[in-house]
Amino acid sequence: MDGRDLVRSVSVVGSGRAAQGLRTVRAAWRRRRIDAAGLPRRGPERARVPGQVRAAEPGPGGGLIRFGRSELRIFVAVNGAVFWGWDGAGPQPSYALAGSGPEPDPRAVLEPDKDGGWRVVAERATVVVSRHGAVEVCTPGGVMLRRDLPPRWWEPVGGGAARWRQRSEVAADARFFGLGGRAGGPRLRDGRYRLWNTDPGRAFGPGDDPLYLTMPVQLVVADAGTHLVFHDTTWDGTVVLREGEEGAGSGHDRAGYCEVRMDGGPLRCWVMVGTPARVLHTWASLTGAPALPPAWALGHHHARWGFGSEQEVRRIVAGYQERGLPLDAVHLDIDHYDDHQVFTVDQERFPKLPVLAEELRRDGIRLVSIVDPAVRAEPGSAVYESGAAVDAFVRDAQGRTVRGVAWAGESVFPDFTDARARAWWGGLYEERLEQGFAGFWHDMNEPTSFSAFGEPTLPRSARHALEGRGGDHREGHNVYALCMAQAAYEGLRELAPQERPFLFSRSGWAGLQRYGGTWSGDVATGWPGLRASLSLVLGLGLCGVPYSGPDVGGFDGSPSPELYLRWFQLGAYLPLFRTHASLRAGRREPWEFGAEVLEHARVALLERRRLLPYFLTLAHLARRTGAPYVRPLWWGAPEDRALRACEDTFLLGDGLLVAPVLDPGVRRRAVRLPRGRWYDTVTEEVHEGPGQVLVDAPLSRIPVLARAGAVLPVRGADGGLELEVWAPARGRTGAGLVVANAGDGWGEPEIERYVARRHGGRVVVTRDREDGVAEPPYPVRMRGLG
Repeated sequence: MDGRDLVRSVSVVGSGRAAQGLRTVRAAWRRRRIDAAGLPRRGPERARVPGQVRAAEPGPGGGLIRFGRSELRIFVAVNGAVFWGWDGAGPQPSYALAGSGPEPDPRAVLEPDKDGGWRVVAERATVVVSRHGAVEVCTPGGVMLRRDLPPRWWEPVGGGAARWRQRSEVAADARFFGLGGRAGGPRLRDGRYRLWNTDPGRAFGPGDDPLYLTMPVQLVVADAGTHLVFHDTTWDGTVVLREGEEGAGSGHDRAGYCEVRMDGGPLRCWVMVGTPARVLHTWASLTGAPALPPAWALGHHHARWGFGSEQEVRRIVAGYQERGLPLDAVHLDIDHYDDHQVFTVDQERFPKLPVLAEELRRDGIRLVSIVDPAVRAEPGSAVYESGAAVDAFVRDAQGRTVRGVAWAGESVFPDFTDARARAWWGGLYEERLEQGFAGFWHDMNEPTSFSAFGEPTLPRSARHALEGRGGDHREGHNVYALCMAQAAYEGLRELAPQERPFLFSRSGWAGLQRYGGTWSGDVATGWPGLRASLSLVLGLGLCGVPYSGPDVGGFDGSPSPELYLRWFQLGAYLPLFRTHASLRAGRREPWEFGAEVLEHARVALLERRRLLPYFLTLAHLARRTGAPYVRPLWWGAPEDRALRACEDTFLLGDGLLVAPVLDPGVRRRAVRLPRGRWYDTVTEEVHEGPGQVLVDAPLSRIPVLARAGAVLPVRGADGGLELEVWAPARGRTGAGLVVANAGDGWGEPEIERYVARRHGGRVVVTRDREDGVAEPPYPVRMRGLG
């Protein structure tokens, strides 16, 4: 017995939350017993490296290279992505890949290289494999982007999952981004990052890691080029990063490095090379196009844990309407459930929920429901009984149903890696639709099981179907939420086939974007939490999840009026614009912070509504190209080191640059500009980049600049679409893409392209068509001509 755990047990039981506390103590000791009986004991291990190259067998897009103690399968796909897998591992089975994955590129051929090695030459990259098993990825011009040293495995003598380590070198100037949702980003500094989806159990800030959504996905940006690397294994692991130094020591560059350590699973990875836009497009083609949110989901959402009743919801909505504030969705947290039980409604506090939902919908407001995966283990419960009937719940190694503790009390957990369980769960959303809900918010799905000590999740030895292959929670944990999202998305497509599903999930893994988006989780109220909010959105976008946003104001505590307003102003330019707070936190309605904050928040809300056609266009472009709505400043010029170092400003699409205020008392701030001319969208003052400028940031607004030549679709005064055109510089042209709103169904509207050309003091705007040019079908508003 661990004495520290015994002390924790006693302190939890005596903390005043004895009923739930005692359950969490029992759950913690129960999990420990289950793992003691069900996990294989790790005894002596053998270390292994690939050895020397022996032979090679060419195959489609590459081939198989045999070493003394391993073999390497390598090929280039038709989309330009490079795959390699040690011990002969192939791309499938994989939870990340969409469908069966891309086909090999027949033009890429495995051929001998110098010193007994081999290489594959492709259009976007050359891959060189040394005779000892090092793998280099080079640009078409021969500049090395990444060098993976020969891997090392540690295999249990009695059999079982082998641990492995892969160390890689990158250029001295390279910078790391990604790894899922990281509060300390978006640029990842030197340190150790864990790959294990984790509920921190409290509000978090920039120093907390890991969080709810981790991915073994890195975007590496250097002078020579950009590449994305994805290690496709779902097991627990760590990534150690160290940036390089130029001119280190005696004047020589010190390369940066990345070391990936995994507790098991295949050692296989994908690498994509090119511009950031090309890399994210390739990533989307590999893992699936981002789901397109319905148009209303791009508006403003109001949520709170603790609405409590239909009357409270009506009061909040009336507050928005009486003050003329736009509102598009209201979210109901777990307090609308019947005693915290999923897929139920408290009939005393919400007796006519479908009527409320219909009333709100007539006013253009949708209801969104929280959905937790835990099901109360209570005989007679409809959800529990129907799940037990199809054997949907996770079992332990002895075949007993695993129990944990959640908001509903003693609970069981569906095995979302089983297709039968997913089909059952997807069908349960019929009850939600009948209650009038239009969207779904997945929470607690790391999965979280409350625990007095140890990890707040399921036992590592708990068994999962893993699509019929079988395995335990060490392999199934990180994809639990991804498979839950799949279950909901596929169920909703069957239940409401005419409408695009809307869901977002606290946890997930590579490929989550196929089903929806995510949000920050329980970010701490405070200026560091505000900064972490932007880091999370930027980092997730670079991992292929373009739709995300934070809890505006922070999850806990009571923000000052200034902090709330600056968070609100930032949120107005992020994909998911949602105010939210915990049961014990202060209010989040704009009028709760005084008349001045209310008026400034109104400006932000009205500007978000005006920009909705632009957000809808960005959503369609994300679906078709993989490009995130919110992009780092270096997106179009990754070779610009000054832009790579900028983390407090971002691009919204190609046309807008947003410089949020992330510190208290700031009324004027420095803004780093990419190359070109930029206009202040309020004053129309002109700034020239590249470089840094000082701009006003009064309490009434945050600085937003428009790129010269940008053509932005916006909402006109009459509610129709109009084109806002920012004058191109003399001798230059500009352009913009527009996707008109075609409803919330499955139609694929045309992408319209508009070009702005300057002729003396005039700007001419035309629509480019396959059969020539035409007049724009929308009103045009010129900006930036003075």
